[in-house]
Amino acid sequence: MLFLKKIGILFEDFENMKTKIIFFIGPPGSGKGTQAEILSGKFSFYHLETSKILESKIMDAKKGEYIQIEGKTYFFDKEREKWKNGLILSPPFVAYLIKEKVRELAEDKRKIVFSGSPRSIYEAEELLDILLQFYLKDEMLVFNININVEESVTRNSKRRICQLVRHSILYNEETISLTKCPLDGSQLLKREGLDDPETIKKRFEEYEKQTFPVIDFFKNQGIRIEKINGSYSPVVVFENIISILEK
Repeated sequence: MLFLKKIGILFEDFENMKTKIIFFIGPPGSGKGTQAEILSGKFSFYHLETSKILESKIMDAKKGEYIQIEGKTYFFDKEREKWKNGLILSPPFVAYLIKEKVRELAEDKRKIVFSGSPRSIYEAEELLDILLQFYLKDEMLVFNININVEESVTRNSKRRICQLVRHSILYNEETISLTKCPLDGSQLLKREGLDDPETIKKRFEEYEKQTFPVIDFFKNQGIRIEKINGSYSPVVVFENIISILEK
């Protein structure tokens, strides 16, 4: 009941709240996409899900396709191999693919919630350079969602996504027997290779090495950081997020 009351308050007051840009930063399986999807569905944020953009671009790329950034060539084939092996893609490559969409949203003064981006300090610098042209630092908020490596492996190795929109379906007693996505009806699939236990461990290591330092970068830039325990159920995590946003 308390949770429902909080949601009711937020529906009425959310448009007047100052937070316009939210970053969810955390290791694989921490629930970044789930929480961002809830926020976007309820409170008019645009959910910019980096992993969907990257997966679509690199998986659909033609053999030998490449882009040039600052005089350097980045081949989609090589980035695809990094993706499959759980490695962070080249930061300039990632930034190039998402900056156009970020600028488009910012020019329209949209509220944006990021899940899975930025994944490196380079990418953070590039995004912040665009965002500060349209938003103030006190309109930005970073949620650092934490889980340990064991939970990351468990969640990701059992997770499935839908074939059509790539919704991520949580693994629990209610969903274990599902064969189709409850949101769009398409087939549920496992991401072979990417969500294998050894690949997940590698992705966790990459997060600690390349993405976790982004939190200190944002802190040093004067942007508010809030830590969230991601080991709880999504509804409890969301309630904690709501409590912070209400302040």
